[in-house]
Amino acid sequence: MSKPYAVPLAECPAPVRDFAAYKSGIQNCSVKTVSEYLLDLRTFCRYIVATRNGIDTESDEFLSIDIRELDLAFFGSIKTSEIYAFLQYTGSVRRNLWAAKARKLVTIRMFYRYLVNKTKQLEVNPAADIESPKPKKTLPKVLSLEESLLLLRTVAEDRSSRTVKRDYAIVTLFLNCGMRVSELVGIDLSDINREMQSLRVTGKGAKERIIYLNDACRAALTDYLAERKALENGRDLHEKALFLSERMQRISVKTVQWMVYKYLDMAGLGERKLSVHKLRHTAATLMYQSGEVDVRVLKDILGHEQLNTTQIYTHVSSSSMENAMSKNPLANIQPKK
Repeated sequence: MSKPYAVPLAECPAPVRDFAAYKSGIQNCSVKTVSEYLLDLRTFCRYIVATRNGIDTESDEFLSIDIRELDLAFFGSIKTSEIYAFLQYTGSVRRNLWAAKARKLVTIRMFYRYLVNKTKQLEVNPAADIESPKPKKTLPKVLSLEESLLLLRTVAEDRSSRTVKRDYAIVTLFLNCGMRVSELVGIDLSDINREMQSLRVTGKGAKERIIYLNDACRAALTDYLAERKALENGRDLHEKALFLSERMQRISVKTVQWMVYKYLDMAGLGERKLSVHKLRHTAATLMYQSGEVDVRVLKDILGHEQLNTTQIYTHVSSSSMENAMSKNPLANIQPKK
């Protein structure tokens, strides 16, 4: 049984329901992704209805606006200026940062492209020429090499955990392969090749890619798989997942997140406000800066669609900048006393 969407389809207008079916059935988007589209479109529809009818967008009445009867004529009547006003509203009233505003605009664009280009139900796309909100340029939070080694050591030396080999293997994969947490929990035993040289993960949009394993990953997985087999204790679990919970079921995203937070705290790194996803950032940064990995290769390792997504990891570390400054031929010139 498939998971329900965050917004029930029965509460959506017919054009939005059709769009959701297209994204799910034709483009193979996940339930989570389609849910985000539906949430964005519900807010957008309510905003247009509210502003056209004098309803306060910060009231309880706004949250109860019924959009089920909105038809194609309604969506065809929406003007570019109303979309601009909606984006302004999401920032000033809903306190959305640039990423959330950009996502909402992307949703609206895709919805209208579906209506105009794919199904030819409308002739004009009012969102076509709207520029995306400009992001605030910030460097990703990452662990240094020393902090990464400290985290691994903290996991390995935990004598109180019954799942230490599993947890060490998970952290090792994060820090070496840069995979997403959703990709990690989705790995099956059959996804690892017999020689343990690589494994297959399923990323965004159900796109598969091969991740090659280094010695550290192979060693960690070998130890964990031996423990996993011992835990089965001769039982035929019929569980194909690589990483199991203590209940011998596929490990959940929340369990992995809790485990990583626990060890970050134990390593004295809890105040850095790091997350599981920051381990992916760390792997990418270490590969680029320390391993001198070409950015195009890094793009394929991380499973990015666009190269510009990967280029955030090409930022120069402070130590690299300090080293560059020291190599300036004028670096040792001192004023005469």
